[in-house]
Amino acid sequence: MSLAPQPIQINITAGTIAKAILLVVCVVALYLVRDVVMIMLTSLVIASAIEPLVRGLNKRLRLPRVLSVLAIYLLVIGVILFITIIFIPPMLTEISHLADVIPQYLQNFSISDVIPGQVTLTGTQLFNASSIKDVIGEIQGALAGLSHGFFQTATIIFGGAMSAVLILVISFYLAVEERGIENFLRVVIPFEHEKYVISLWKRSQEKIGKWLQGQLMLAIVVGVLVYLGLLILQVPYATTLAAIAAILEIIPVFGPVISAIPAAIVGFGISPAMGLMVIGLYVIIQQFENHLIVPLVITKIVGIPSIIVIVALLVGAKLAGFLGIILAVPLTTILVELFNDRDRAKAARASAVST
Repeated sequence: MSLAPQPIQINITAGTIAKAILLVVCVVALYLVRDVVMIMLTSLVIASAIEPLVRGLNKRLRLPRVLSVLAIYLLVIGVILFITIIFIPPMLTEISHLADVIPQYLQNFSISDVIPGQVTLTGTQLFNASSIKDVIGEIQGALAGLSHGFFQTATIIFGGAMSAVLILVISFYLAVEERGIENFLRVVIPFEHEKYVISLWKRSQEKIGKWLQGQLMLAIVVGVLVYLGLLILQVPYATTLAAIAAILEIIPVFGPVISAIPAAIVGFGISPAMGLMVIGLYVIIQQFENHLIVPLVITKIVGIPSIIVIVALLVGAKLAGFLGIILAVPLTTILVELFNDRDRAKAARASAVST
């Protein structure tokens, strides 16, 4: 005797409809004020990044919190001004000259210099010289904007003069208040979720701050090592190539490989022996980075696999440009913490059911 299939009933109540409409309204509202959301998120990340430094100055030097935050801001502004005055002008000169000579370097480069016995391919067959010159031109234009000083630099990074001012001011006030971020979250988060959200943020905040500090340290160390190594080898355009290596350190695994390509092309453009020495230099620096710095900075502190970091950076850059790159890993860190909490909750429920 076969049983007739039972009909599936779906009840849609007025409350369900109201919640769906409310969700759509919230999504639309967030989209309309997305610029404000980006400003607030960036301010929160900056305030979180400097929080360990503020606590250190407050504890060791007994400086008031306001003076500690102000000292860190002035130090960052001073470093940016130093870079724009000392490093940007020679980099602009190097990039301008590099754009003119890149076809010659590509012509002198051959794959047989790296892998003897293989099919002979020149640099012009492997790379499009005009495309590389276009990329160099865009880099030159960006550096030209950065050379105008701190405010112009902040405007380029944060996507506009008003956004830059608001981010700097809001992050300053959030950092000055000892519980500024926590108080802000209490205002914007519903009461029933307030405790969990604040707990989630506190757990993520330390990782976010240490990741940004560690990434900055990583970029500086690699940039300096590349610069000194290229100077010792007497490779031209050392400043520009070292800056490229420092910037691309934000990309796990592939960043160092990509930064080594232009340096290798310049090296092989001089001689096969120089090209091989340049490749050896980058390999040594990458091994030093992989075995000493990255395990301490990325894996143990943040705990996010490299592939997820790469995807997050690509998505962030696509959605919001440079601001998206800044926010990519911090937001991913929060999401990872959220998913870990959900997994622990599921495991606890499953354990309770089984017992």
